[in-house]
Amino acid sequence: MQSTTGFKLMAAAAAIATGLIAGAASAADTEVVRLGFAAPLTGPQSHYGEDMKNGLTLALEEANTQNIQLDGKTAKFELVSRDDQADPRTAVQVAQQIVDDGVSGVLGHFNSGTTIPASRVYNDAGLPQIAMATSPEYTQQGYDTTFRMMTSDTQQGAADGEFIVKDLGAKRIALIDDRTAYGQGLADQVANAVKANGGEIIAREYTTDKANDFTAILTNIKEKKPDAIFFGGLDAQSGPMRRQMVRLGIDAPLVSGEMTRSETFLKLAGDAANGTYASLAGVPLKQMAKGEAFESAYKARFKQNPGVYAPYAYDGAWNMITAMKEAGSAKPEKYLPKLASLERSGATSDNVAYDENGDLKEISVTIYEVKDGKWEMVKTMVSSAN
Repeated sequence: MQSTTGFKLMAAAAAIATGLIAGAASAADTEVVRLGFAAPLTGPQSHYGEDMKNGLTLALEEANTQNIQLDGKTAKFELVSRDDQADPRTAVQVAQQIVDDGVSGVLGHFNSGTTIPASRVYNDAGLPQIAMATSPEYTQQGYDTTFRMMTSDTQQGAADGEFIVKDLGAKRIALIDDRTAYGQGLADQVANAVKANGGEIIAREYTTDKANDFTAILTNIKEKKPDAIFFGGLDAQSGPMRRQMVRLGIDAPLVSGEMTRSETFLKLAGDAANGTYASLAGVPLKQMAKGEAFESAYKARFKQNPGVYAPYAYDGAWNMITAMKEAGSAKPEKYLPKLASLERSGATSDNVAYDENGDLKEISVTIYEVKDGKWEMVKTMVSSAN
């Protein structure tokens, strides 16, 4: 006769075996869908990359609670992250690593200067890519794999140039850019829009995305008596630039793009920040279609306020996931057509859709001004790309 202890051991062994079988069956019914992500995660632009990554992470975690069925199995989404250091050469190397990791799509890169060379690698691999990059060149390469998370520089620059001339009443405008694909591309579009609205470009100066002393170029600009100065570049440069403008006695306002619309700029510029204008693709968080719900979920998950890019990254991830859901597959060749024809209501807009190039059809740009050390909305311009 077996002892009671023996029966207990047998029962325990049977339970373990049953659990292992159930676990194996569960694993067999699950498909891990890997999505690539690359952005600057170290260095002076790391706050941009982390903000973007958080938005993506929130979307993927939400998707994993929905038991989404792809290719006959329950999808479990995983983010494959790489640091491209905001460097074009590193970005190409990272892109190949992401492709070799067997991802089903790419959510990134962040900078235009890294996204454009990396996009060739993804296109060659047939991988759909939804990037934050705003340079118009990104979606003008003839690839059917490139899509945006935000309004392009062509669209944003047009709004900036119109605002400078019509709203600020500036006729003589000086331009500075950091020679990156983003900074130069945005400044080019602003120049076109300024001229189209009757303004004049009286000076164009150049710097780098590593510089912090702009005294020489600002002195040259001051002699030409500008009504406004537009800077295409990062907050790490626009902050010190604004301080130096005030120190040199330049009364003209500084206007810049979305990378200046940050808390980092306010810290770097200090008391000199007041009177600075910056454009931002989209509408303020509180006015987004589901902005308040996104903000609440973001704060609950990350214990901090979302930055500028998080809601757009979140929508970008859901755009790709939704296309997969509609196709019933994570295979790029199957869901790519669904992504191209996507129409959905997202966190940032009720009308998320792409044109034939992969640009967002809805154009929305908001202008902000620093007042009493805080960014406050001045006006929002919404139109259609068609």
